[in-house]
Amino acid sequence: MQRFVAKAKFIPFSPYKLRPIVDVVRGKTASFALNWLATLPSKRALPIKKVIDSAVANARSLQNIEADELAIKDIRVDCGPITKYFKPGAMGRARVQRKRKCHISVILEKADLSASAGVKSKASKQDESNKAKTKK
Repeated sequence: MQRFVAKAKFIPFSPYKLRPIVDVVRGKTASFALNWLATLPSKRALPIKKVIDSAVANARSLQNIEADELAIKDIRVDCGPITKYFKPGAMGRARVQRKRKCHISVILEKADLSASAGVKSKASKQDESNKAKTKK
């Protein structure tokens, strides 16, 4: 199966702050992820959206595959270099401040349209809840 990769390095956000956003879009379709990130009112969503958009553009230029047909197989936020500097602390001490950067990598694959990786329909959610009730 064809994979489409995009990477962004030295993003000036802490990886600890980006990982909760990435966890939401992992496993979803690329179009769902782009729409969800576009509506998220946080500056931290922008670099993630750009990397996913870049991977979709790679798929479009190499294989002519649209965003609706792609699923996010893997998306990672890894720690980048940490810049350390000092600021004044209590009682004349120097406190170490850490400016963290991160690297984002995305792998997209062609999604199975029969078992869509996007949002489940209401009917399938109700079927799952009915099965759980009957097991009890």
